[in-house]
Amino acid sequence: MKELHLISFNYPYPPSYGGIIDVYYKIKALSESGIKVHLHCFVDNIPETSDQEIKNITENVFFYKKEKNPFYYFSMIPFAAAIRTSDALLENLTSIEAPILFEGLQTTQIIRRLKNKDNKLYLRFHNNESEYYKGLSSSEKNILKKIIYKIESLKFAHYQKKILKEFESVFCLSEKEFNDVDSISKNARLIHIFHGNETVKYLNGKGDYFLFHGDLSISDNKKALEETIRMFKTLPRHRLVVASDRAGDDLKKKINSIGNISLVPIETNENLRRLFENAHANILLSYQNSGTKVKLFNALYNSRFVIINQNITDDPALMSLCRMGSTSDEIRQQIIKAASEDYNENEARSKVLEKNYSDHANVKEMSKIIFKN
Repeated sequence: MKELHLISFNYPYPPSYGGIIDVYYKIKALSESGIKVHLHCFVDNIPETSDQEIKNITENVFFYKKEKNPFYYFSMIPFAAAIRTSDALLENLTSIEAPILFEGLQTTQIIRRLKNKDNKLYLRFHNNESEYYKGLSSSEKNILKKIIYKIESLKFAHYQKKILKEFESVFCLSEKEFNDVDSISKNARLIHIFHGNETVKYLNGKGDYFLFHGDLSISDNKKALEETIRMFKTLPRHRLVVASDRAGDDLKKKINSIGNISLVPIETNENLRRLFENAHANILLSYQNSGTKVKLFNALYNSRFVIINQNITDDPALMSLCRMGSTSDEIRQQIIKAASEDYNENEARSKVLEKNYSDHANVKEMSKIIFKN
């Protein structure tokens, strides 16, 4: 029986946002392929138990509390990595001999204490964290947060140059991350996002609205929504639905004042799927150049048209399935164009997505690299 330690930056359930979606469906795919997963999670508060959905796909689940000491901000180690270390984690890793898969650079601080151990080390490179925090700093309006993100960006730039060489392989989400890692350590492997979708949902004709969905506590998403709202204020004939469980009072007030824009909660995966099915087109924008976003797969598998800017993906095959706009005016024109068309692109999506981007194909490739067979 093959075994694997997997260290997650957070508890991977429910799979409701970017990186955690990749973690959860990766564990699920590993389990379904016959690999025993020992899951280690860093959390804000240790729960009494784990969800049955997690128990069903793991051999063990261990929790460790993040050490949110403000003095870590003065360390040369990035704060996100400094708070994720634990004596108990070291003990649990060394008590079961198995390869270790680190989910994100922020989980790798323990490596300096694993020297001369027999465990083979692998990294899931979710982001170029230096670029990610640089993007957050650029999008953030709060001056203090802007400075904190900028400092974290500089710390990660130094940190990743040293630590990427410690791994047997670094599994990258997209071509951009692959090139970033390859330029530093030459151990990059391209393994696409794990997303949980199996088949493309066949939808035809027209949907009822344009859809924007995302976590509105994140500055990049807030900036993207502000731009989307500006566009739809000039398109009163077209309805925009904003779906999020994290919207501030100011945003709610702003949306309520615009006749063709409404805000709805997501709450469950079933509700999100329903929103996808009834949408005519999805608006996906980002101001951070950090590879392919997980939300793109959910939209492509479960909805009709997808309108993006250049930061949503750098994958030519995925870009070919979307409508692209580099400027607000170009995106606005794509909205107008899509509104006049019936959707009939199911076959093209199915051919590209189900063959080359399935979780089954991803885990087969990853397992081959980790277990050398």
